[in-house]
Amino acid sequence: MRNLCLCYGGFFDPDKLKSKLEKLNQLSISNDLWEDQERAKTILRQKSETEAELSRFEQAESKFSDLKEMLELAESENEKDLIKETEDQLQELSSYMQVYQLECFFSGEADQNSCYLEVHSGAGGTEAQDWAQMLMRMYFRWAESHKYGIEILEESAGEEAGIKSATLKITGAKAYGWLKSESGIHRLVRISPFDSNARRHTSFASIWVYPVVDDAITVEINESDLRIDTYRASGAGGQHVNKTDSAVRITHIPTGIVVQCQTDRSQHRNRAIAYDMLKSRLYELELRKREEDKNQDVKNEIGWGHQIRSYVMQPYQMVKDLRTNFEKGNVSAILDGEIDDFLRASISAKVAKNNEGN
Repeated sequence: MRNLCLCYGGFFDPDKLKSKLEKLNQLSISNDLWEDQERAKTILRQKSETEAELSRFEQAESKFSDLKEMLELAESENEKDLIKETEDQLQELSSYMQVYQLECFFSGEADQNSCYLEVHSGAGGTEAQDWAQMLMRMYFRWAESHKYGIEILEESAGEEAGIKSATLKITGAKAYGWLKSESGIHRLVRISPFDSNARRHTSFASIWVYPVVDDAITVEINESDLRIDTYRASGAGGQHVNKTDSAVRITHIPTGIVVQCQTDRSQHRNRAIAYDMLKSRLYELELRKREEDKNQDVKNEIGWGHQIRSYVMQPYQMVKDLRTNFEKGNVSAILDGEIDDFLRASISAKVAKNNEGN
């Protein structure tokens, strides 16, 4: 068996992390720390994140050492059941470390942050609106399985079924780092449940992921650049929500970015949430400007030619990511939130591309 550090192939350097933590500890106890409050917040946040990363690795290394000793003992005593159990635990630890290795490449400014995820139905009418709701459920299930907090900030129902749009807030460490590659057009091929002739239909929906802006990130917005509209919430929320103009829509005129929120009964609360969403959208726009090859197709027409992933339910079962060519069967499981393999493939492909560029 190899040491965990060797399994990392040099992607994780605990000594370097310890050195970084030592420097941050010195900065955090300096007398002039709070003379610059923004700098102080950044230092303390980095210190907390570094401590968490180091602790995570040390715990995994300790578990590996314990399992190694247990396996050696089981093999010496020829305890077959214990050997099998220990090997299974080692395999689980190996899978955990593979995920951890990918997270070491989350070097973007906001990769550690929570995120917003917008779903918009595209070409296909009721079919597309139903598909948009299926995608929303898929990400909802994924977030739940990873113990992320999730909140529906806005949801516009379709005329007959599904949704026209929805905005989710997914709260937890590295949510944006994991999900940012999901931005793009998602295509569904299936026998339509809305077609009495049982014909095969193609539907489209777009996903748009952007990071939650925390206190460490400053985004300046001119109030004169905003148009703020209020309207009655169209989704569930009780008599008060549906009969007053509590929902808020903010349009940033220079960029055309539109955000909306109807999650709360209070118009003021919805306005504050929508304002935070706008800051996040503007920040993500700046990130995209710095990285020219990121999310180029997302703002194009939601239809043929711009999809990043295809979900085929008939005449065969297959989900294929058109950027990485990674594909899997069992569409039902994927639509139930089992998208980790696609996320890992996308991140690995980006890492490989960056290494080629270097």
